[in-house]
Formats: sequence, structure tokens, C-alpha cells
Amino acid sequence: MTASYTPLHDPEKDVHYGVPPLQQAIGQAWRVLDEKGRANIHDQDEMIRAAVGLHHVLRDLLAALDAERGER
Repeated sequence: MTASYTPLHDPEKDVHYGVPPLQQAIGQAWRVLDEKGRANIHDQDEMIRAAVGLHHVLRDLLAALDAERGER
């Protein structure tokens, strides 16, 4: 039996709205990393919010790096 779940990212449904400049993406990644690093590891809701926040800044950071290199 397979458990039902909702993935963190669904490329069929999730739209990426623009690519931030690389320096802005780096700054935002550091800010979110600092913020989420203070989350209570024993609080499931905080861990979910941390995962989602980090997921979004990582996608922006990688998109900005790809754009900087002319790859996307």
C-alpha cells in the first residue's frame, strides 16, 4: 500500500515567477538560512515551514546561478 502525500514541489503545477539577480538571491538565502536555523527541531510545523522556506530560496539561488552562467 502506498501512502498518499503532497510533494514539496510539483513542476506541473508550481510556477517560478522570475529569477532574482544573483546577489539578491544569495542575500535572501543567507537570511532565510539564519532564520530557519533557529527553528525548534522538535516542532513539526516549524520544520515544515523551514523546509518550504529553504526550498524556495534554494530554487531561486540555483535559478540565479543558471541565469548568471546563461544556462536557462
